[in-house]
Amino acid sequence: QVQLVESGGGSVQSGGSLRLSCAASGYTNSRSCMGWFRQAPGKGREGVARIDSQGSRTYADFVKGRFTISQDNAKNTLYLQMNSLKPEDTAIYYCAADHRWWLQLHDEFSYWGQGTQVTVSS
Repeated sequence: QVQLVESGGGSVQSGGSLRLSCAASGYTNSRSCMGWFRQAPGKGREGVARIDSQGSRTYADFVKGRFTISQDNAKNTLYLQMNSLKPEDTAIYYCAADHRWWLQLHDEFSYWGQGTQVTVSS
């Protein structure tokens, strides 16, 4: 059974940084794709960044140059380094995974974590 557990959320002031982690179990990342998504209060879920098993990365325009997605295959862990945070980045951040390695940010991933709250104050 696939389990994804996010950690690293918290409260930070505008301009600050946070690093989110997603520990995966029951899941192998050979020919797969993992990503970060977020949902702000009163808004729909949106894709933030994704990475596939070949290391190809895709970012949403609103985080380019500020966020970096990476993965540690040995630890089966996905990361999201978030720099220059803005109040509009406030949301619950979710980790997702899928064995369809070609999925993009607008696609529906199969496996989801419970989410971690990120709050950015001005």
